[in-house]
Amino acid sequence: MTQTPETAAQYPSLRNRSVFITGGGTGIGEVMVERFCAQGANVCFVDVNIPKSEALVERVAQSEGGKAVFIECDLRDIKALQAAIAEAGRINGDISVLINNAADDTRHEFEQVDEEYWNDRVNVNLRPSFFAAQAVVEQMRRCGGGSVVNMGSVSWRQKQTCMPVYTTAKAAIDGLTRTLAAKLGPDHIRVNTLVPGWVMTERQMTRWASPDIVQEVQQAQCIHKTLLPIDIANAALFLAADDSKMMTAQTLIIDAGWV
Repeated sequence: MTQTPETAAQYPSLRNRSVFITGGGTGIGEVMVERFCAQGANVCFVDVNIPKSEALVERVAQSEGGKAVFIECDLRDIKALQAAIAEAGRINGDISVLINNAADDTRHEFEQVDEEYWNDRVNVNLRPSFFAAQAVVEQMRRCGGGSVVNMGSVSWRQKQTCMPVYTTAKAAIDGLTRTLAAKLGPDHIRVNTLVPGWVMTERQMTRWASPDIVQEVQQAQCIHKTLLPIDIANAALFLAADDSKMMTAQTLIIDAGWV
């Protein structure tokens, strides 16, 4: 069955909420921005892709729902990330939903990783999730609670060998989620990991997912269909909404049954 705007779930608790999404300009993050705005949320997102991010803001402005604000930010610059979160709170009100979506799964070989590359990959794929959560906590406390969604990956569960620093960082996301869930639970701040399967974004299709590989992955899944960004964005809506208010320290895998 194909989802349409008429059949898509609506979450009244997300209306007028302040949502912050990292890596919101392209791929899964882009669809998350659109879907949260369609719920009537006020979204601020950061990205390094200026043209696509600005185009997304214009597209959202022409549709019904909430609003999208773009702040250019390289997540390797933690001070810039902290400043963006503070600015988002001033623009849209205190943030109650944080989606740590940004990542870079560029392939690399184990034998060729040096200390500089290791640090750079961790600085993109792990460190920002910690410091974004740290930066947003006081805003969520003023809201009376909130939801943090950390994006994981099936890659390390699949024992993939083509990007070892990425898989290490993504495996660590599970530990971060469970630690923060315990720490922030008394403040009614929920923390969960959302794990996508191999989602066929433009980046994946142009760089790594040849037709043969796409077919191979589909056959390995329980549901033999292509996984799309909207499938992940829909799960993020649920984790952010009050409908999942007692769900925390959990890992939600959306991969069509691949792992």
